[in-house]
Amino acid sequence: MKRKKGSSSFGILFALILIIGGALYVYNSSMFERKLPSVVLKNSGYWNLKKPLQLEMNDDSGIKSYKVVLKAKSGSTTLYYEQLLTPQESITLNIAPPRSAYAMKDKVVKIVVEAVDDSKWNLLNGNVATKEFLIKIDKKRPNLNTIVNSYKISRGGSALVIFKADDENLKDLYIKTSFGKKFKVEPFYKDGYYISLLAWPIKENNFRATVIATDYAGNVAKAYVPLYLKQRTYKVSKINISDRFLKGKIAQLAGDFAQTQGVDDPIEQFKIINEDVRAKNEELIHKITSKVSDEMISDFKINKMYPLKNAQVVASFGDHRKYYYNGQYISQSYHLGLDLASNAMAAIKTQNSGTVVFADYNGLYGNMPIIDHGLGLYTLYGHCSSISVSSGDEVNKKETIANTGKTGYAMGDHLHFGVLVQGIEVRPQEWMDRTWMKLNINNIIKSAKEIIDKN
Repeated sequence: MKRKKGSSSFGILFALILIIGGALYVYNSSMFERKLPSVVLKNSGYWNLKKPLQLEMNDDSGIKSYKVVLKAKSGSTTLYYEQLLTPQESITLNIAPPRSAYAMKDKVVKIVVEAVDDSKWNLLNGNVATKEFLIKIDKKRPNLNTIVNSYKISRGGSALVIFKADDENLKDLYIKTSFGKKFKVEPFYKDGYYISLLAWPIKENNFRATVIATDYAGNVAKAYVPLYLKQRTYKVSKINISDRFLKGKIAQLAGDFAQTQGVDDPIEQFKIINEDVRAKNEELIHKITSKVSDEMISDFKINKMYPLKNAQVVASFGDHRKYYYNGQYISQSYHLGLDLASNAMAAIKTQNSGTVVFADYNGLYGNMPIIDHGLGLYTLYGHCSSISVSSGDEVNKKETIANTGKTGYAMGDHLHFGVLVQGIEVRPQEWMDRTWMKLNINNIIKSAKEIIDKN
């Protein structure tokens, strides 16, 4: 019997629909996804053959097998090969070097990773991702050598260190202290040499400084800075605050700060001003004075600092002030500068050139210019009645920058003179002492240059 032409055409059309439908299903089905597995080797491009390299592989359909091969001049070594019974969407491997790797003389090796997912694509074989990573081998620690440093450092004081650091893959270089502070270093005189001022905070009982050098491969070198530690005792003052003080200066200041708005209790106002407002003001100071240039310097000449002519010291640095009201302890603070007084609104003259980095009002410090003298050394001038400079100005020695006053938390006209090293307040008396500066700054730099020139 002859088949009808219409039935044959319908059958062909139905078959085409089935084929197209099947193709669309395969194309869009998650079982047949076509995305290659993600393969990421977390590294800096260097390997010290000590610490493992971290490898991450990810795929939505799951990784069903992977292989990791180390290729060197001496041949290939399979580090990992695994076929998983249950595919995993995410796999993290710590790739340790083979036992023989540390004896390799190769400067560059290749890590080849092959990951296969559980997709039914590629004739049910899955998607295959192959990644190659070139790794530079660096097994050598940076070379560190202290050239010269100050003989001693006092609690609340400063010191200087000059050292050599050499590594073709040098990444980080800094000086770490026992109290967590990291001092930045600055290139000095010739390539490979560095200089840094150090500071021992008055609130820390101990001090230890270590130069730390790390390279991109993770090698670490350390060199202890051999400083003789001189403990110094600072004054502890017991101060009884009066109702007159609370109703006068504190009430006046309470109207100026957001922290004391809505607070009516005079004692609470005092605590907020002495602690919270002070902390905020000092945070700004520390932020401004923590910056150090990356440019190479060849010298660091500083004159004896004495910003106020014929002045008397009216409050010393480091005074630990404990406040009481009616015999009850209520608060405390540290006086982190030297208070100097002469005539009212006396001219303040910096004895060293520098860059003005702040010239504005700062809470308890009142009108306050700050000058950057380089190498992380800053001077601060608080309670000024007026300021003659602006931020960004370059000032010369013996130039008038401000006048004394009683702005901020000041009971009478005076200058609060502060010296900071990388954000840490230090004894201004050291920087006002020509002999100390010669022994701890000038002679150290001179000796370092002589040693460097001989090398």
